[in-house]
Amino acid sequence: MKIGILGSGSVAQALAAGLVKHGHSVMLGSREPAKIAGWPAGSPADAAAFGELLILAVKGGAALAVLQAAGAAALAGKTVIDACNPIADAPPVDGVLRYTTGPNESLMEALQQAFPAAHFVKAFNSVGSAHMVDPQFAGGPPTMFIAGNHEAAKAQVSVLLRDLGWEAANMGTVVAARAIEPLAMLWCIPGLRSNQWSHGFKLLQRA
Repeated sequence: MKIGILGSGSVAQALAAGLVKHGHSVMLGSREPAKIAGWPAGSPADAAAFGELLILAVKGGAALAVLQAAGAAALAGKTVIDACNPIADAPPVDGVLRYTTGPNESLMEALQQAFPAAHFVKAFNSVGSAHMVDPQFAGGPPTMFIAGNHEAAKAQVSVLLRDLGWEAANMGTVVAARAIEPLAMLWCIPGLRSNQWSHGFKLLQRA
């Protein structure tokens, strides 16, 4: 599959490397593509036009601007995996990140409202970039919690996640991003407090 990645930082490049390893073609989209060494790269509009599926992997505060640069027409009808978190530009408190959103709102809801023809699916926001592809944990495949309004888009993302070594758990519509985005806060606490970054979440169900 041709996948356009809107972003060029560590998360974007980790996902790109893993996707290429699994046989996909990627293009990274950046406002400064000349600074991305070793990757097919272009503008956000180039990457959005290239991808059959898109991944948004930028700082939460830049997400809307990057999507605007990609262009609504290039996003329309496509699955857009939203890997962003609304992290505030402020230090954590006792290991707890600060967010720009409140408990009854989410970044992805705002993005979906701004680009109603795109099919946003929340994923990859609650684990570090080192474990996003082929995660290896003692408890077996970890769970990736996903959400979005478009069932076919979530099914597409679920298949991709399984190929990359995850179990996908569909949490419902875009409103569920209000619960999924704060999982990054929980995931980061052991790292920020004790420099422990090798863990993931697992949804256990009764047999």
